[in-house]
Amino acid sequence: MSDDKTLHILIVDDELLARQRLEDLLEGRENVEVVDVADSGQKAIEAIRTHDLDLVFLDVQMPGKNGIDVVDAIGPEHMPAVIFVTAYDQYALKAFDVAALDYLLKPFDDERFEQALQRAREFITLRKVDELRDRLATLLDDEETPSDEPARGTSDAPSYLERIAVESRGQVRVVPVASIDYITASGPYAELHVGDTTHVIRERMQTLEDRLDPASFMRVHRSTIVRLDEIDALLYNAGGDYAVRLKSGKRLSVSRGRREELEERLGLDELD
Repeated sequence: MSDDKTLHILIVDDELLARQRLEDLLEGRENVEVVDVADSGQKAIEAIRTHDLDLVFLDVQMPGKNGIDVVDAIGPEHMPAVIFVTAYDQYALKAFDVAALDYLLKPFDDERFEQALQRAREFITLRKVDELRDRLATLLDDEETPSDEPARGTSDAPSYLERIAVESRGQVRVVPVASIDYITASGPYAELHVGDTTHVIRERMQTLEDRLDPASFMRVHRSTIVRLDEIDALLYNAGGDYAVRLKSGKRLSVSRGRREELEERLGLDELD
């Protein structure tokens, strides 16, 4: 296999902007062809079975069948090389350690993407895909092996995020969820506010709301999630608007429709 081999690539992500970003990064390159794009795990399975692929950019966390389900359905022995794409550290670190050729942690920059693509070409050129398939099989074995932790989907107690990995300029930092004061939306990104520091990740607020422990966090506005024990006061502004003041002094708007739930969560309804 020569260095001039054309890489036939599949992009899988349920987010339109994420798919478009990968397509833009790959567009116009020599010896690279995006042969298909899929917005779900099921479509990814169909595409992998249909096309002769060298490489898949595979989103891990998708509704329905996730990235690991895709590998399970195809079988690691039939999978092309995989670069996992994810916003969550537990997926990224596990994939990088035991299964994936590489991973891209949202939001990734151009330099990090170049590193991943170059690594993919080198592995494929050196015929190391069989090694990657063995590692994918290990990942599936780990998913199915009983342990002290409940298996996926079998526990009544949901698993909430404990850490979120953020990437900037090719470096990855793991942010403990317990250190986050509040989260705000910024277009397709979410900003994690930790003291005076802001970390940016490419994730939807709804997804974060679903993955954060509701005993600790509450979405008080369509664009704001706040840690409950950081709230110092609930403010009633002129005109019927509401806000919370955090211990840091920061004020955040509260939707009228969420005020009663917030009062209940803070125990203020018991004072009526």
